[in-house]
Amino acid sequence: MKRLVIGLLAHVDSGKTTLAEGLLYRAGVLRKLGRVDHKDAFLDTDAQERARGITIFSKQAVLTLPAQDGTEETTLTLLDTPGHVDFSAEAERALQVLDYAVLVISGTDGVQAHTETLWKLLARYRVPTFIFVNKMDLPGADAAVRLRELRGRFGDGCVDFTAAPDPEALALCSEPLMEEVLANGTPSRETLLMAIARRQVFPCFFGAALRLDGLDALLHGLQTLTRMPPAWGEFGARVFKVSEDAGTRLSWLKVTGGVLHVKDTLPNGEKADTLRLYSGGKFRLVSECLPGTVVAVTGPANTRPGQGLGAEADAGAPLLEPVLNYRVDCPDADPHTVLKALQTLEDEDPQLHVAWRADLAEVHVQLMGEVQLEILQNILQERFKLAVTFSEGGILYKETLTAAVEGIGHYEPLRHYAEVHLLLEPGPRGSGVQLAADCPPDSLAENWQRLVLTHLAERTHPGVLIGAPLTDVKITLAAGRAHQKHTEGGDFRQATYRAVRQGLRMAEAKSAVQLLEPWYEFTLTLPADCLGRAMADVQRMCGSFEPPVTLGDAVTLTGRLPVATARGYAREIAAYTHGLGRWAVLPAGYDACHNAEEVLADFSYDPDADVENPADSVFCSHGAGYLVRWDEVPAKAHVDSGLSRRGGRRCGRSRRGSAGQQCPPPRCCLPRHAGTGQRAAGDL
Repeated sequence: MKRLVIGLLAHVDSGKTTLAEGLLYRAGVLRKLGRVDHKDAFLDTDAQERARGITIFSKQAVLTLPAQDGTEETTLTLLDTPGHVDFSAEAERALQVLDYAVLVISGTDGVQAHTETLWKLLARYRVPTFIFVNKMDLPGADAAVRLRELRGRFGDGCVDFTAAPDPEALALCSEPLMEEVLANGTPSRETLLMAIARRQVFPCFFGAALRLDGLDALLHGLQTLTRMPPAWGEFGARVFKVSEDAGTRLSWLKVTGGVLHVKDTLPNGEKADTLRLYSGGKFRLVSECLPGTVVAVTGPANTRPGQGLGAEADAGAPLLEPVLNYRVDCPDADPHTVLKALQTLEDEDPQLHVAWRADLAEVHVQLMGEVQLEILQNILQERFKLAVTFSEGGILYKETLTAAVEGIGHYEPLRHYAEVHLLLEPGPRGSGVQLAADCPPDSLAENWQRLVLTHLAERTHPGVLIGAPLTDVKITLAAGRAHQKHTEGGDFRQATYRAVRQGLRMAEAKSAVQLLEPWYEFTLTLPADCLGRAMADVQRMCGSFEPPVTLGDAVTLTGRLPVATARGYAREIAAYTHGLGRWAVLPAGYDACHNAEEVLADFSYDPDADVENPADSVFCSHGAGYLVRWDEVPAKAHVDSGLSRRGGRRCGRSRRGSAGQQCPPPRCCLPRHAGTGQRAAGDL
C-alpha cells in the first residue's frame, strides 16, 4: 500500500477547506457534505474556526483510494493548513512532513498575496506541488487566463492535467521529458513521476469544490502521479506539532522509517503510551504505525515541533518569524500565572516567543499579526480562565557587531574563581549566534570549555544599544582559567555572561555595535497608472525596488523595505488602486535599522543601569571581592589571550609563564599586594 501525506495550502478564502470536504466526500469518508459558512465543516473542529470561518490549526483527515490504472491502493493523509497570513508559521511547520502539496488558487482572484509566500515556502522545502484552481463556476473565472498567469508567475512547469496533458507543454519542463516526447510523442509514466517529484512539473487541475466539480480528476492525479518516498531502514520520525486534547498532551509526528509500536521507547527516552490516528475531531487507537503515517502520540512531555527522532534529523530554522512585540496585561492574575500559561502555549507553538522582562516585571509575546492576537486572547480565556489585554505591538529589533572584539569576564569573590576570554566577530546576515572553541585543553580543561559553551547557548544575550537580542555573531572561546580547588560551575556562568557583555561594551566604545530591524521582500502588482505613486511610497518608506516589469495593463514592482514602515500599507494600496492592487510580503530577515538614532532615543536604554546583565568583573583583594569596571578589566585579567595584539589569533599564555604551567591560586589566596592587579614574583 502506498501511504502519502498531502498538504492543502492556500491564500485565505480560496476554498481550501471546502476542497478538503469535497475530497473526503468523493472518497467515501463522509456521507454528508459540510460547509464552512454553515459552520459544520469536517476539519474545522475548533469553535473559533467555526465562528470565524477560517482555519487556525492544521488538521488531518485520512482517506483510502482503491487500486486503479495499474497503481496500488493508496492511503492519503490530508493536512488542512491555515490560510491566513497570521498563522503561516503553523502552515510552515506542516511543510516539514509533506510528501506532496496541493496549492489551492481562486479562479476569480488568481495568485494573491499569500499565495506567493506559500509558493516560496514550498520551493524552500522542496515539496512537489499540485495546483487546483477553485471556484471556476463563478463569473469572471477563466481557465486559460489563470493558466497563463500561473505560467507567468511560477514558470513553464505549470501544465494543465484536467484532461490529457499537452506533450509539447511537458517537453518544456525538463530535458528527459523533451527527449522522450521527441522520440515517442509522449513521455513515459516513470519519467513524468520523476519530473513531478523534482518540482519540474506542477500538474494543474480546474474545478469548483463546492459543486464537486474536478475533484475526481484531482484524486486520480494524486493517486497516479505520485510515488511514495523511500523510507529509512531504521526508525525515524519528525515531530511537527504539539497540541492538547482534553488535557492530554499530543505529539504529532510523521513516521519516516521503521515501525512505531505502542509502548515503544522513543529515541529521546520517552515512551509512546498510545498512538492516535486522527481524522477530523475523532481518532482511533492503533497498535503500530508504518512509514508515511501521521500519528498523535501521548506520553512524551519534552518533544518540540521540528524535532527529529531516530534517523530523522531536526528541521532547520523556520523562514517565517514573528516581528511584532506585545505586552501582556492581566489585572486579575499574577504575572507569573500568565507567564506559565503562555509558556504552555509556547510549547505548542514555538513561534509564539514568550519573554519575561524582569526589569519591568512584564510579560511580552512576539506574534505575526492582530488576528493571531485575538485568537491567543480567546485561548487564554477558554483554557486558562485568564482575561488578558495586549498593548500596541512594537517592532522586534536586534543588535549585531560590525568589527571583532575581545570580551573578558572574571569572577573571583572569596573562594570562587573563573576567567573567560571570548572572541566576538560579526557573522553573515541571518546566521544567528554561532559558537566555537579555540582554546587548548592545557590552558582550560575540556570539561570547563564545554561548560562555557553551554552557558553561551543557554540564553539570549541582550545587546548594549537598546537591550535587544544579539544576533549574526560568532563567539569563540579563546582562553580561560580555572582553579583546581575553588572553581565551581556557577563561576563560569558568571564569567561567561560578563565576558559577552564586556565585549559588547568594548565594541560600543568603538562604535562597532549596529542596530538591526526586520525587513520584508515585497511584490506589488497594480495598474500602470498607479506606478508613480507606488514608487514614491516605497522611497518614502525607506525601501528599494528593482526596475518595474510590465505585463499587459498591470505593472509588478519588487524590492525590500523595513517592516516598521510597511505596517498598514496594504490598506493604502487598496484605496489608491480601488482594490486592483496585490501586495505580497515575505520576511527577508534583519538588516541595518533605517532610523537607528530615533529608535535609540525612544528606548533610552542605559547599559550601566541594567543590573541583570553586568559587564564589570569581580576580582579579589585582601580576602574580599571588589568590582572592576568593564573598561579596566583587560589590564587586570589573569590570562593574556593575545587576541588584541595578534589580529584575533589566540595566544593562550598567561601574563607570567606559559599556558602549560599550573594555574595560580585565586586572589583571595595570594599575598596582600595581589590587589594591585599584578601577581607577586614567584607566584608561578
